[in-house]
Amino acid sequence: MNFTRVRYRIAQFFQAVGAYFRPVDYEYARRYLSPPLLSLFQRMSRVEQQHSLALCQTLAAQGYHDPELLLAALLHDLGKVIAPPRLWERVWVVLGEHYFPAAAARWAQGPARGMRRGFVIRQQHPAWGAQLAAEAGAPPRTVSLIRRHHSPPGDDKELAALQAADNR
Repeated sequence: MNFTRVRYRIAQFFQAVGAYFRPVDYEYARRYLSPPLLSLFQRMSRVEQQHSLALCQTLAAQGYHDPELLLAALLHDLGKVIAPPRLWERVWVVLGEHYFPAAAARWAQGPARGMRRGFVIRQQHPAWGAQLAAEAGAPPRTVSLIRRHHSPPGDDKELAALQAADNR
């Protein structure tokens, strides 16, 4: 693991801890979210809410103003409400994907139980979130961006921007 990635993960940890001490800007979220989608957003963990707001604000600051992209930024991790990952599972997934990528891919299959749980959540949360967003009336483009936010972007510049902002 290179130093940049280690520094990113350490910063991510402190941002997560700090999320509990910062208020969530629901007024900002209301700019993009209909009442049913805002209700889903409010079910997300405080850490995921803060992360999603920061992602949306980053994209807007970079000049992205497509409301369907910004909506996807706010809801991209929505699927984690189905099975909220625990801190140790997040650490286990990061280490597993780095040191044992083939095994991590196998561990991501099957039910979200035991030592596999974090890997299954990592693999399945985009599909889970897309389904929840679709059921709540999100536009098809937003649903697609949520579903594919961990997939190769191909020629989709907005998906690539979403992923770049999500990984910074």
